[in-house]
Amino acid sequence: MLPAHKVRILVATQPVDFRKGHDGLAALVQSVLKEDPFTGTMFVFRAKRADRLKILFWDGTGLVMAYKRLEETIFTWPAIRDGVMTLNRAQFEALFAGLDWRRVKALDVRRPAAAE
Repeated sequence: MLPAHKVRILVATQPVDFRKGHDGLAALVQSVLKEDPFTGTMFVFRAKRADRLKILFWDGTGLVMAYKRLEETIFTWPAIRDGVMTLNRAQFEALFAGLDWRRVKALDVRRPAAAE
């Protein structure tokens, strides 16, 4: 359900009103984050309660929204401040799984000079 690996992932660091749906979150992306919600970028939002997140992205045919609530723990969120921060795919997957995304680093893979 989530977009391909080469997607840009932005986390809104301020908590949002979780009563907002697709259109409300898309409006926040435009007005507060100053981004275009229809580019395929994945936007991650947090609730005031750190155990909930919402994801919004455009899949080419419509806005997709996903919601997750952790049952026994909370998500590790960046510090609350204005703006957004970027996560790589590995960091996002750790965040989504309820792990500490700050401990995940993407591998630096060099492109081979020639095939063997």
